[in-house]
Amino acid sequence: MSEGELAQRAAILSQLKDLLNQQIKLFRKFLSALEKQHTAIEAGIEENILAYIEIEEQIVADILSIQKVIDSLEDMYRATVPDDISTLKSALENLKNQAMVQSEHNKGLISARMTDIGGDIDSLKNNLLAIATRRSMYHNAGTALLVDIEG
Repeated sequence: MSEGELAQRAAILSQLKDLLNQQIKLFRKFLSALEKQHTAIEAGIEENILAYIEIEEQIVADILSIQKVIDSLEDMYRATVPDDISTLKSALENLKNQAMVQSEHNKGLISARMTDIGGDIDSLKNNLLAIATRRSMYHNAGTALLVDIEG
């Protein structure tokens, strides 16, 4: 992925974040207007009710216009991401398959090596037994009991 693509994605994400924050503020403003309208309705003040209806309509219009921009930005972002995601998934699947093949190959090598090592151990055991059972040529020679150190 090039730096230009990363910069484009970062710019899109930054714009999306800003717009989502604006929309959050508008929804809070909308809820506040609805609460005030509720109070006006309970109090029976028609002028305030009409004023809050106009405020609500303006806020809803702002929310809808921002939502259109958000939808467009999300579409732009999705248009750049799926290829990378499918490419990443494909690369991951390829690596997973390579790992499985290599793992099976390594298991076979380990098994063969263990068989070789077992054969080597058996061979060493047999050689040690042969060496241990073989008598030295000095075995039957008499051993000196006294050594003349005065000469």
